[in-house]
Amino acid sequence: MLDHVGIQCADVSAAARFYDAVLATLGAKRIMDFEQFIGYGIDKPDFWLGPVIPEVEGNRELHLAFIANDRASVRAFFDAAVGTGAEVLHEPREWPEYHPGYYGAFVRDPDGNNVEAVCHRPE
Repeated sequence: MLDHVGIQCADVSAAARFYDAVLATLGAKRIMDFEQFIGYGIDKPDFWLGPVIPEVEGNRELHLAFIANDRASVRAFFDAAVGTGAEVLHEPREWPEYHPGYYGAFVRDPDGNNVEAVCHRPE
């Protein structure tokens, strides 16, 4: 279980526009703006954006999977991401190789991270 996740962004404003759009489809929103950091969540900030730390060379791809309450939310997440210009990695579909009922969509955020919305329930 995770308490919160933070990622480094080359352009925090561009990343915030992306996450404002896609996380709203999953019932989450921007909860905190703290100096150069932005926290998202439903009840508390669980997911944070921040600037690249200069001492860390390059950006390492991160995989983030956000819980969707239903398959319609996965599709809405995907549509919102594509609407921001996100690269499509995998359109919404079932992934039986993961487990029966796993329904997910994968896109790349503005910093090259692999971002997924997943629902573990049947339609």
